Amino acid sequence: MKYIVVLADGMADEPIDEFGGLTPVMAADTPVMDEICRKSATGLVHTVPQGFHPGSEIANMNILGYHPGKYFQGRGVLEAAALGIESEPDDLVFRCNLVSLEQDVLINHSAGHITSAEAAELISALNNVLGSSTVKFYPGTSYRHILVLKGANVGVKCIPPHDHPGKPAKPLFPVAESAEGNETAALLCDLMEQSVAVLANHPVNLKRKAAGKKCADCIWPWSPGYRPAFPSFRDRFAIESGGVISAVDLIHGIGKLAGLESIFVEGATGLHDTNYEGKAAAALDALNRHPFVFLHVEAMDEAGHEGDFRLKKRVIEDFDRRLLKPLWEGLSKLDSPFSFLLLPDHPTPCNLRTHTHAPVPFMMIKPNLKPDDVQQLNEDSVKNGSFGEVEGDSILDMFFDDVSR
Repeated sequence: MKYIVVLADGMADEPIDEFGGLTPVMAADTPVMDEICRKSATGLVHTVPQGFHPGSEIANMNILGYHPGKYFQGRGVLEAAALGIESEPDDLVFRCNLVSLEQDVLINHSAGHITSAEAAELISALNNVLGSSTVKFYPGTSYRHILVLKGANVGVKCIPPHDHPGKPAKPLFPVAESAEGNETAALLCDLMEQSVAVLANHPVNLKRKAAGKKCADCIWPWSPGYRPAFPSFRDRFAIESGGVISAVDLIHGIGKLAGLESIFVEGATGLHDTNYEGKAAAALDALNRHPFVFLHVEAMDEAGHEGDFRLKKRVIEDFDRRLLKPLWEGLSKLDSPFSFLLLPDHPTPCNLRTHTHAPVPFMMIKPNLKPDDVQQLNEDSVKNGSFGEVEGDSILDMFFDDVSR
């Protein structure tokens, strides 16, 4: 038996006036997803547990069976794991964005989707000026990087930058949540303020500015945590092995900590120009080596964060035509039976440009699972699905219920 989960990051949304009150997935032309849906049982899944911020780190951990109340230590350590960054038990690890500011307003969480090569030069400059024996920056992908503070205290509140586009930046800077966190919060604010001066006249930013692109004006550390300990995916589900395909370090970090193979696809960007066909081919190839594959696609989430509903509709259609079509055709030719699960990790409504807690639609195919009468996968249709509403950390238990444990 082969098992594949397709995670359409941020695909769920809210009604868009310009689409006549339809959501982007309702408005999109998705013949392959419709075909798969007609063979599926469907429902709504609460991917984010109550009391947790609806971040991708929380939702994806939960979907993969690692309840964040037990295992989540911070997004930074997950991404650091993906990058192979070793941390000591007292190292506080942060996700560190490069962001764009304009007159002290946070205008973009991604520095205009700066390239990894450009960002690496900026991170090197930050290390040269701000780095020390207790402060270290590590380059990641595009705007997503890592900051490690040795001996720092986790008692600080850090705001994710993608949640507050267009807001004044200073009120969103880190603050202490306990007396023990005062020194760490002060250090973070100082590093952020100093980073503005370091980045302002860097050649990378001057070149971007001349080209009319958004600049990396400031660092933005968030989601701190210490090194976590996961049980392996094999121990958790009795699945012998598996692989993770994504353009996002966070997803590879979760997979690596769970003991899954990280599979990288040339041309996979996490944006609208990602290599959809390459991801489908990589998933089918990985199923030759593993019984389980987790295939993550980021483009819809980024379109939602940009507030671009037309782009979101288009990337959903690209996802359908360029990834799901070859993937479904390949799965249908497998020599062994397979189970298939498709879902978003959370909504990213274009009108809000950030994540919400709302449950998301899912569809599941298993050899002995009877399809229901839902014809299209969207936020409303699955309310009539045979699964009803389920909790996120149980969905893989349902998916793997035929595995001997």
